[in-house]
Amino acid sequence: MAVVGYLAAQGAGPAPLSPVAGTLTIMGRHFRASRNVWWIFATGFLEPLLYLLSIGVGVGALVGGFELNGTTVGYAAFVAPAMLAASAMNGAVLDSTMNVFHRLKYDKLYDQILATPMTVGQVAASQIGFSQARGGAYSAAFLLVMLALGLVESWWALLALPAALLIGFAFAAVGMAVTTWMRSWQDFELVQLVTMPMFMFSATFFPITTFDGWVRVVVECTPLYRGVVLCRELTTGVVSWDSAISVVYLVAMGLGGLWVCRRRLTRLLLS
Repeated sequence: MAVVGYLAAQGAGPAPLSPVAGTLTIMGRHFRASRNVWWIFATGFLEPLLYLLSIGVGVGALVGGFELNGTTVGYAAFVAPAMLAASAMNGAVLDSTMNVFHRLKYDKLYDQILATPMTVGQVAASQIGFSQARGGAYSAAFLLVMLALGLVESWWALLALPAALLIGFAFAAVGMAVTTWMRSWQDFELVQLVTMPMFMFSATFFPITTFDGWVRVVVECTPLYRGVVLCRELTTGVVSWDSAISVVYLVAMGLGGLWVCRRRLTRLLLS
């Protein structure tokens, strides 16, 4: 019951903490627990970085660029914001699926937390917030790499980090909600079955105009595509109404995932 003692030491007495204070207290516990395995966090950042260097920069030397909303954008500058969105997705999904499954099924961490005056809502919000922070850390580091490589072309890029945090929120909320239905580690193959095609085909390496008919419609409805559109328009300065659509989409996705997650955790932990 080490978690109970930790939370008590942070001020969790007989009276419940406020929603924000309780959420931050549990997030503090997650941050402390992850300090000794910091090297694991590097994997989610390195994959999109290597894609950027090999495809965005390497292949970019052979490709002139693409047209984006009437403006020609270099290939590396076209691919880089897609990798930024992918970094946010990777960090959020990794933490909100595998880590949540272990804490839920094996560590029984959430059961221990609920032995304190914490609520299911605080458990869900803190885990999603921590997953979002992980995705945000990847995105911030990746944005610095883009800046160093000269792939940031507009002051709109200042909003790219909040955009990446929004992407992380959406994927973390849905990822945690989905994890509550998982029965074994083999189920995580289904996560890869969803995220990998999104990574490859969400207009990541080529324009959406490459697709025709119903295929294009399907791609435009995927969450990573909405994130790619948002980051790409911000870093290139070619902003359109597609960015507003993406923001609404990702906010709705995150809030929907949070709602489902709270209901599922209530059923699993309190029934």
